[in-house]
Amino acid sequence: MSTTVPVITIDGPSGTGKGTLGFRIAQRLGWHFLDSGALYRLVALRAGDEGVALDDELRVASIAQHLPVRFEVSGGEFRTLLEGRDEADRLRTEEAGAAASVVAALPAVRAALLSRQHNFRQLPGLVADGRDMGTVVFPDAVLKLFLTASAEVRAGRRHKQLRGKGIDVRLAPLLEDIRRRDQRDQQRAIAPLLPAPDAAILDTTELGISEVENHVIGLLRECGIV
Repeated sequence: MSTTVPVITIDGPSGTGKGTLGFRIAQRLGWHFLDSGALYRLVALRAGDEGVALDDELRVASIAQHLPVRFEVSGGEFRTLLEGRDEADRLRTEEAGAAASVVAALPAVRAALLSRQHNFRQLPGLVADGRDMGTVVFPDAVLKLFLTASAEVRAGRRHKQLRGKGIDVRLAPLLEDIRRRDQRDQQRAIAPLLPAPDAAILDTTELGISEVENHVIGLLRECGIV
């Protein structure tokens, strides 16, 4: 891992807009983008495809170590490819998110993915979003962000997103799932979800993505990045 390559980290719970923000900032700067949550979702999906129990730590870690994943940008869209197949639809289901939260609590899985995440650090720079990007994976990042929002607003955003895709889902179960995942991520023994001591904390509860992006651009100017 080259520590001379600048990194911006964006951490926070699901539904805060960190993935959308991260991709937009990366595109604006012309930097690479790492969606670390997609890695954990892919590991969980692969385990399910192979009939491996999510709590079988050694076998799931082996899947993580050999995961044939590639990220690319096509037509201005971020794509996650598993063995060349676009897995966007399967990745963004509630089931995939819940499964990812389970495997992310396994120390061997996190260790297996750590070096793979480091490999994304390439010139001219990297924007990385996740849960522990600023605390564990890239603690020397030039700018660390931590996004928050109320569970109710995050559930509402997810509900609107799913309904927009024609998926009939109730709001109450989404809210309960978000609260369970928050608790699991915050209480896990390895790399719990929390802001780095030097992170800028942004509450997106009442902010649109453009407002958040403009605020971050201001922080990047203060850091001399733009």
